[in-house]
Amino acid sequence: MTNDSSVNGCCEHSERKVNFGPGPAQLPLEVLKNVQAEFLSYNGSGSNVMELSHRSSAFAKIIQEAEQDIRELLSVPESYAVLFLQGGATAQFSAVPLNFLNLKSSQTADYLVTGYWSEKAAKEAEKFGKINWVVPKSDKYRDVPSESTWKLTENSSYFYYCSNETIHGIELEDIPSIVPKDTPIICDMSSNFLTRSFDITKFAMVFASAQKNFGASGLVLVIVRKDLVEKSTNKSIPVTFDYKVQIANASMYNTPPTFSVYIANKMFNWTKRQGGLKSMNQLSDKKSKVVYETIDQSNGFYMNVIENKYRSRVNIPLRIMKDGTANEKLESLFLSEAIKANMIELKGHRAVGGIRISLYNGVSLQETTKLVDFMRIFQKNNS
Repeated sequence: MTNDSSVNGCCEHSERKVNFGPGPAQLPLEVLKNVQAEFLSYNGSGSNVMELSHRSSAFAKIIQEAEQDIRELLSVPESYAVLFLQGGATAQFSAVPLNFLNLKSSQTADYLVTGYWSEKAAKEAEKFGKINWVVPKSDKYRDVPSESTWKLTENSSYFYYCSNETIHGIELEDIPSIVPKDTPIICDMSSNFLTRSFDITKFAMVFASAQKNFGASGLVLVIVRKDLVEKSTNKSIPVTFDYKVQIANASMYNTPPTFSVYIANKMFNWTKRQGGLKSMNQLSDKKSKVVYETIDQSNGFYMNVIENKYRSRVNIPLRIMKDGTANEKLESLFLSEAIKANMIELKGHRAVGGIRISLYNGVSLQETTKLVDFMRIFQKNNS
């Protein structure tokens, strides 16, 4: 028989580490404590949210509040559907072309490929029809080619891009201006979603996986124009990828990722209490500024190769240099010493190596300053 006191005190003496991981990412301690308090019995139900029926009134209230909060945060009009779906952002790499590739007579979609994830999306979309790569494929993603060099399709079904490349550290602050007004714009906002405000009406659809800035993995949020979905003519869409079906069933054609929706609800509410997207934007700017200043003032010890205009505020890849080349031995030492200092998940993605600092909304300015202080001491000791 389980001893309740041992359960309640199991982690009492465990020190939480600062998680700079790219996702699943760190959540605010305030949110985690609130979840902990409700873990065994949500709202007096005697059950965890994971154990409640998705058809119950208790869960209906959770998902309705989550939709209400995200509509308020982003000023989403009723002409857009808000969907809480499974499969993460990667599932949308298939769902988007399945629903929209045949929207116009060209039956072609334009994809702006600026890094690892938009490249994956374009390659997946090619399974379902004709995809035009707006700019040539690159071996090294360091900036975004000038719009004057882009090659767009006449009467394109849609234009697709990723607003922040999590691995390469490229962020597009502005919507591409070269896209014709009658071309639907679809954007993967997974890693910088809720870090700044944007005008949802400029987009036909945006989507974002939850495990960066607003929750637990397994959930993807889709915000899509209802009229665009109604125009879809593909009759062979797998049912879980069919936006018409998902809208008609209010995200519950099958059992949704209930616990992930519950966490998202908590995070949306937390974001509102922090001052909304204006405050999140200011925080994101401050955190990234102190990290980039540390890199730029390191006399080449730390190196970030992304053109300044496109430097991501939320994912900062860097290398540690010695004699003009990246030094993996020093990078390994950096990672091991960071762990000793209770800072984790700083290793760069296997595609690019080095170090990566992810500064999602759950990471505070104080925690970022701790990392910056560590970076300066490490440089002093290892130059």
